[in-house]
Amino acid sequence: MKKLFLVVIVLVLFLGCKKSSTAYIGNWMQASSFEGIARGNATSFVIGDKVYLGMGFNSAQTNTALNYYLQDFWMWDTTKDFWKQLADFPGQPRIGAVSFVINGKGYMGCGYNGITSLKDFWEFDPATGTNGTWTQKADFAANTGINDMARYGEVGFSLGNLGYVGTGKLINGNNMRDFYQYDPTTNTWTQIASMGGDGRTGAVAFTYNGKAYVTTGSNNGLDLIDLWVYDPATSAWTQKAKLNVNTAWTISRSDGSALVLGNKAYICLGYNSGVRVDCWEYDFTGDTWTKKTDFEGSARQNAVSIVVNNKGYVATGRSGSAFYNDVWEFRPFDAVVVGD
Repeated sequence: MKKLFLVVIVLVLFLGCKKSSTAYIGNWMQASSFEGIARGNATSFVIGDKVYLGMGFNSAQTNTALNYYLQDFWMWDTTKDFWKQLADFPGQPRIGAVSFVINGKGYMGCGYNGITSLKDFWEFDPATGTNGTWTQKADFAANTGINDMARYGEVGFSLGNLGYVGTGKLINGNNMRDFYQYDPTTNTWTQIASMGGDGRTGAVAFTYNGKAYVTTGSNNGLDLIDLWVYDPATSAWTQKAKLNVNTAWTISRSDGSALVLGNKAYICLGYNSGVRVDCWEYDFTGDTWTKKTDFEGSARQNAVSIVVNNKGYVATGRSGSAFYNDVWEFRPFDAVVVGD
């Protein structure tokens, strides 16, 4: 009887240990905060070792006739670790804009100004003027012969010397899956093959090894789990592994953040039945998904994603009426250190 009792105790302790939470890998470290107004739905891009961030939304702010919508523009010198406010963006304040970088210049456009969707596109040259120089370029989807394609919540990326913009929501509420290629040398747009799957808004895009990946987002309230890769060599989209690990977990969300570090991509934050903190790793070689350590800051959506000097960050964002100016670095292969 004593031996049987000891066996039962051991089994109980063993099963209790098995039910404890899994220790996922990856560590989040808080970095120097953004020094501007806390915000969600901002726009950012990286040129060299400098991060540029601006626009967005904060419901506690008033910006002339367009309440809450921001047009300030900032530079983060990551080498010296300071933020500097530059001249305001000369276009309309906005949220849900898209951006990419080509040959040392940033491109930004589209979005929503609180009244209507936008289609203007702008080039930022950090090498000219004290604060850099903005130059308005051809409107999004101009020269394609297509009717007004103004939109917000779209995705953008660059491959080689060309930029790409697609998906997003039109002012009539339609979620799109079309894509357009921008050539800065001719300042022209060309329509390319549409992405597969459903139209969507609030998706994420990232690039790796000369190809672009688009995933997540929402279509009429349905969060999506399909992943598509675009190969400019064939001008074709191919579906990859969906973002469902098993029946108990899914990575579907809208307004999330995506980083590429090394040969892996990471998707975190966003909204799905509430704001999220979970983080997932995508292995390009294996076409597989693995859960990583949850984000250690406040749950949020509409944060910006930053990769600079081989380091990945998420910054700003919102949760309901709460807006954030904190910046967090993600180290995907480090063990968790709580509160660092």
